Amino acid sequence: MLRSVAALVVDGMAPFEFGVVCEVFGVDRTDDGVPPFDFRVCAERPGEPVRTGVGVTLTPDRSLDDLVAADLVAVPACTIRPEYPPAVLDALQEATARGAAVLSVCSGGFLLGEAGLLDDRPCTVHWRYAEEFQRRFPKARVDADVLYVDDGNLITSAGTAAGIDASLHIVRRELGARIATLIARRMVVAPQREGGQRQFVEMPVPECTADSLQPVLLWMLETLTEEHTVAELADRAAMSERTFARRFVAETGTTPHRWLTTQRVLHARTLLEQSALSIDEIARLAGFGTPALLRHHFQRVIGVTPTDYRRSFSA
Repeated sequence: MLRSVAALVVDGMAPFEFGVVCEVFGVDRTDDGVPPFDFRVCAERPGEPVRTGVGVTLTPDRSLDDLVAADLVAVPACTIRPEYPPAVLDALQEATARGAAVLSVCSGGFLLGEAGLLDDRPCTVHWRYAEEFQRRFPKARVDADVLYVDDGNLITSAGTAAGIDASLHIVRRELGARIATLIARRMVVAPQREGGQRQFVEMPVPECTADSLQPVLLWMLETLTEEHTVAELADRAAMSERTFARRFVAETGTTPHRWLTTQRVLHARTLLEQSALSIDEIARLAGFGTPALLRHHFQRVIGVTPTDYRRSFSA
């Protein structure tokens, strides 16, 4: 049973991510039927101000001993640094050895990695830090595509909103869907986004230079419902097929077919969010033709079905 939650704060803490943990676990919602949490804000030196990254300070009142004794230790995002306080890392190790679950939000995962908690464990982090994270912790099994990863006593999440998803997931796992929904309703957020959902990294059109493919890419975006062959695209770019294919990968990082498919998925995503069109009509307008083809590619790129995505994000 989840009864006590300790939020770890260190210098350089990100206030919003800290606030996510406070909002889910630190607010008294017993009037709504949510069980109370023994919520603790813990630091190496309780009573001393901790600096944040936005020019304000926070003064925690609980020690690392209180953190070690908690059922769940939450590590919000903080400034990434070469080293972290040894006492903090020791406390994280002691808490997990004692049986606590550990949650990281965004760059808070770097503290878990530095404490050796991610060795041979599946985990995630914000996509922006994924390469650095993997270089620094080569034994960690990083999946930078997903919102959060639940590996039993280790729950890691990506950016800010994913921290909300992971926190509510823990509540759902430990206390049931009803309690998680009560908290989500008060927060006015979706009660559940599956962890396997993608982090939604866009594939932008490259900025125009003298030899850029931008005019061709823009034309492809304007004609999503049409079929495009490499021969046709190369002819439009006034290049040979081989040169065009090589240049396309160099400029976009992927092949013409995969780039076009992803742009169609992103357009379908916008229609799911902002319109009441049927799935059949969205499939047609996005260039997939059939709902089955839309579902296949949408789930591959986004990680959930179009129907599930609309349920969570439709205006």
